[in-house]
Amino acid sequence: MKHAIELLASPLLYPHRTLTGRHTAVAVDVLRATTTICAAFQSGAEEVVPLLRLEELDTYRQKGYQSAAERNGQRVGDAEWGNSPTDYLAHDLRGVRLAFSSTNGTVAIHTATNAEQVLIGAFSNLSTLCHYLQEHPTDVVVICSGWKNDVSLEDTLLGGALVDRLYASGLYEPVNDAAAIATALWHEAKEHLYDYCRHATHVQRLQRLGYDNDVRLALQCDTCPVLPARSGNEPLRRLC
Repeated sequence: MKHAIELLASPLLYPHRTLTGRHTAVAVDVLRATTTICAAFQSGAEEVVPLLRLEELDTYRQKGYQSAAERNGQRVGDAEWGNSPTDYLAHDLRGVRLAFSSTNGTVAIHTATNAEQVLIGAFSNLSTLCHYLQEHPTDVVVICSGWKNDVSLEDTLLGGALVDRLYASGLYEPVNDAAAIATALWHEAKEHLYDYCRHATHVQRLQRLGYDNDVRLALQCDTCPVLPARSGNEPLRRLC
C-alpha cells in the first residue's frame, strides 16, 4: 500500500488538510528558516527551540540558550544570531542550544499540531529528508511557510521536489492538486533553480537586504545533509 503525500501552500491550510489521520509533517521555509536550522545543526548545534513570540526569548536566555531571532528579514535587537544560514555555517556551534524565532518558518513548525513528528525540510537537506521518509514511510503533509501565510515560489518548488522524489520511490502517492502543480514547477525549474527564482518576491526582498549569498546557498541541494526533527513540543534535535 502506498502512503499519501499532501502539499499545503500555506500554514493556514493545515486545519483544512485531507490527511487528518496519523501523519508526519515536513515544515518548509527555504528562505530562510529551515535552511538556517539545517545549517545550525551542521555546525554542531545541540538543539533548537522554535518559538512563535519574541517575548519568549528571555525565558530561554535565562536557561542558558543563545537567542536567534528575525523579523522581516532582519536580525532582531540584541539576539546573538539572526536567520542567515551562511553565518551559522561560518561558526562552530558545538554544544550550543538555540532559542529561535523567525517571521515564517517557526510559524509553520508550530502549525503542525496534530503531526506525530515534524521534520525540517530544505533544498540543503533534500536527499537526507527523502531517504528518511523512504526508510520510515508514513503519510506526509508538507507545510510550506510562504511569506506571512501567502504562497512563495521557492517553498512550492521544494515541495514539488520532495513530492517528485517520494513518488518516484514507489512508496508514495500525491493526493492533492497543489502537489501536482508543485511537481510540474519543479520539473521546469530544477536545472536552473536560482535563475528560475530570481524574480520571486522573497528572493528580491532578501537581495535588497544584502543576503544574496544566503539565497544562493538556500537554492542548492544537499549542502547540509542533516535532518532536524521534533515530536510534540520538544526542541528540534538532529535525527541524522
